Amino acid sequence: MGESDLFDSPVIDRRSTPSVANSLAANILGNNAMKSYRKELWFEVPSRRGFVNITRDVDACLRESGVQEGLALVNAMHITASVFINDDESGLHQDYEKWLEKLAPHEPVSGYQHNRTGEDNADAHMKRQVMGREVVVAVTKGKLDFGPWEQIFYGEFDGRRRKRVLVKIVGE
Repeated sequence: MGESDLFDSPVIDRRSTPSVANSLAANILGNNAMKSYRKELWFEVPSRRGFVNITRDVDACLRESGVQEGLALVNAMHITASVFINDDESGLHQDYEKWLEKLAPHEPVSGYQHNRTGEDNADAHMKRQVMGREVVVAVTKGKLDFGPWEQIFYGEFDGRRRKRVLVKIVGE
């Protein structure tokens, strides 16, 4: 199948679908007011592990951005922290704590190759991998477009120091 065959595919009718190039051209020419917003949020969890609901912080960023339609990226900027979406229910958070500790127990610290470098946080790297680095939330009519019960959380797996979360919002 040649390149021209891909564009003539009956599955994707390129003649009726606005192209990315047209969207970019409209933005460059000023027909659409594409905005880009960036802010760092800083957290210091006093214990080794914890979950912090950051939905209000992200919502405040969205209001500051002025974006009405677009996407909000929220990502942990440290390899032993996470950002994820779920329910804000304390029992669920306790379940996460137990489950993650079973998957990647902190001790014995000598059980991890990484900890032979002088660190004691190999488990935190693995917990972050399971919980994820970032989330992307749709922005609709100036609001974070969540499903029922969804909230954004910062997950800390090697705390007791300041770490940051990046909020990047793009749209119109």
